[in-house]
Amino acid sequence: MLVLNQNYEPMSVCNVKKAIVLLFLGKAELIEAVNGKALHSVSMTMPFPSVVRLSLYIRVPYKKIILSRKNILRRDGHRCQYCGRGDLPLTIDHVTPRSRGGEETWENLVCACVQCNNKKGDRTPEEALMQLIRKPIRPNHVTFIRHFVGNVDERWKPYLFMN
Repeated sequence: MLVLNQNYEPMSVCNVKKAIVLLFLGKAELIEAVNGKALHSVSMTMPFPSVVRLSLYIRVPYKKIILSRKNILRRDGHRCQYCGRGDLPLTIDHVTPRSRGGEETWENLVCACVQCNNKKGDRTPEEALMQLIRKPIRPNHVTFIRHFVGNVDERWKPYLFMN
């Protein structure tokens, strides 16, 4: 279940049990339900939640995503950012080589297959006549919510800025 803050900002993903407890206690409201599914108790029937919104705004400190190999691979979808292949062993490449002042930042690190990384060598992509598929950027937490859930429920897409 996708959990939205009061302002409809995506916050997290939780299990059905947690969503039902939030709804039952009045801490959240149902925004989207799964069609044709319901939860039954002795005294009531409740639609099966897909998206819930918290009743009160929760101030969340800025969610800084740690720069790591695993997170760079996640951000780039486990695909080489030069050739687009994902079926080869992958490495991390510095777009601007360290020998030329390239830093360890989100904007300078990309996922690359071993072949493309070796072909690029100690050069910039322009010098190696190689083009990046996507410009590397610092991801936000919504990016990782999408990756965490795998196939995103159609009802979530408007809230995860995917329409």
